Amino acid sequence: MASNESLVALNGKQISYIGHDCEEIPNFLGEMYGQFARRLDLSFNRLRSLAALKMFTELEELIVDNNLLGNDLQLPRLPNLHTLTLNKNQISFEGNYSALLEHLADVTPSLEYLSLLGNEACPNQLVSPDKDEDDYQRYRYFVLYKLPQLKFLDTRKVTKREVMEAQERGAFMKVVKPKVEAVSYAGSESQPLPYSPLPRGARDPRNHKGVFAKCRYIYYGKHSEGNRFIRNDQL
Repeated sequence: MASNESLVALNGKQISYIGHDCEEIPNFLGEMYGQFARRLDLSFNRLRSLAALKMFTELEELIVDNNLLGNDLQLPRLPNLHTLTLNKNQISFEGNYSALLEHLADVTPSLEYLSLLGNEACPNQLVSPDKDEDDYQRYRYFVLYKLPQLKFLDTRKVTKREVMEAQERGAFMKVVKPKVEAVSYAGSESQPLPYSPLPRGARDPRNHKGVFAKCRYIYYGKHSEGNRFIRNDQL
């Protein structure tokens, strides 16, 4: 037990258990600190489950950045929790991540600060260069539609206008990742070539050849723009 205690950083009612590559919360944390801990930092581990938080009955702040938590995250009821940071986990567009927000609304009724930066579900330009401010704002509207009591989302304060907009349009603002479909290229053997005005003999890319023919039109140069500057005695 003494060796376990040496891995914990304790500062009053603040507990830190950072960077130990654990996949679940060790039982000794809840047994020793669960009843009085107000702030718990479990960042830089490999957590996939937070079920053991049921022993932290008085928890107010939870930091679980840089873990492996996904859309199936389940929390015990934490009525006093007002701050939750889930930065750089595996919460994504795929699957029903709206169910996660509904779950948070149910088990963390006092939640005021939520951060999802670094997750695929959060289209922030700093971590998703292909996204823009409109994508991020739609994400905010959707999250605020599910969690209207939030005062801060990620690094930005929630405005009254955002809350009103979220209640009116947030249900339709879910950011969805488009499905990647196979692209068929012209010339592939699986599908016929598209329409081409070229003669049939010139359509096969493996048997490409030039076409020579006579032209009935004879160019005398009478109407050339350059002829305006040439005298007849220079021809």
